[in-house]
Amino acid sequence: MRALLPALAAAALAAPAVAAAPLLTAEAVAEVEPRVLVEGAAFQCAGTTCKTRSAASRPLVLCERLAKEVGPLTRFAVDGRALDAASLERCNAKAR
Repeated sequence: MRALLPALAAAALAAPAVAAAPLLTAEAVAEVEPRVLVEGAAFQCAGTTCKTRSAASRPLVLCERLAKEVGPLTRFAVDGRALDAASLERCNAKAR
């Protein structure tokens, strides 16, 4: 067992660090259900604010699908960087 511990420690140190998926934050016009599933991403919502972490390569698609599920959004951000007005308008074009 003692011989195994150094080997495990060395393996843990040699493993590459896994970066956290980007944080997606949305602000809806109306209150949203506590949990909304969109394209495999589980948004956790409180009031009008929804958040999730997703490695999706196209966050605008998630924005569009979220708007389709919950209605228009006033803001959608990836790691704190909000979509510009034109992108948000495109996203909301899919709103229900």
